[in-house]
Amino acid sequence: MTDTAPAAQATDDNTPTTEPAKPAKKEENFFVFLTKLVLLVVVFRSFIFAPFNIPSESMLPRLENGDYLLAAKWPFGFSSFSLPFSAPLIPGRILASQPSRGDVVIFKAPPTNEDDYIKRVIGLPGDQIQMVDGQLHINGKPVPKVRVANFEVAVSPNTHCYAPIFAVENRYEVTKPDGTRVCSYPQFRETLPNGKSYNVLDLERTAQDNTPVYVVPEDSLFLMGDNRDNSLDSRFPAYPKQGIGLVPQANLVGRATIVMFSTDGSAEWIKPWTWFTAARWNRIGGTF
Repeated sequence: MTDTAPAAQATDDNTPTTEPAKPAKKEENFFVFLTKLVLLVVVFRSFIFAPFNIPSESMLPRLENGDYLLAAKWPFGFSSFSLPFSAPLIPGRILASQPSRGDVVIFKAPPTNEDDYIKRVIGLPGDQIQMVDGQLHINGKPVPKVRVANFEVAVSPNTHCYAPIFAVENRYEVTKPDGTRVCSYPQFRETLPNGKSYNVLDLERTAQDNTPVYVVPEDSLFLMGDNRDNSLDSRFPAYPKQGIGLVPQANLVGRATIVMFSTDGSAEWIKPWTWFTAARWNRIGGTF
């Protein structure tokens, strides 16, 4: 006769016994985990901090082509421009706050409101802004502008010295005694009426050195690049990929806070060591 007694009833110490099966630990569904992660990133980028890169030299000397910075998203409130792809999910602007003169801001550039630009706040609503012989005037008073030592930046794949139109030679490119090629630009220190100071470049006499008086409308801003002769800013009418005109405050995206990383553009993916040699380590951590 076949033994039909369950193995669990065996009493011999050498006989294996069976135990009730434990319920398997429930693993979190990968799709749910991924969804939570994406939502977390979207919330962080939309309402707290977001990374931006600097693709031009319009904000020299403060920002160089190849800088990567973090922008705080909350200081000026939130709108659809705060969201990825400017998703139209926020009506108008909530928790709105006006920037201060001297703030470096990221915004959607008029008239298309598609591209992210970065400039410095110069004029607030009601201000009268004018350039007279290369000197900034706010409400009829000249902004102090003091000559300081030239600003120098190394020539690299990301940095080419400014060359005036029709110039026979580039007078701003200098070769140092050690053979290093740098761009050497005239630099000045400006101080706004609220006490905010920063450096600007003023290279030569240009048409934008003398402008009419711009009166900043309500809920708008007059923005300028620190590289005064190489910045298409509020001195120029709003036109795609060119001037920006007077920028509505509703277009604000965030305020520059800190430089996270900077590269001179010489890195190559197939040469990992160049990822380190291309880094501008001295620029990392710079605040605004």
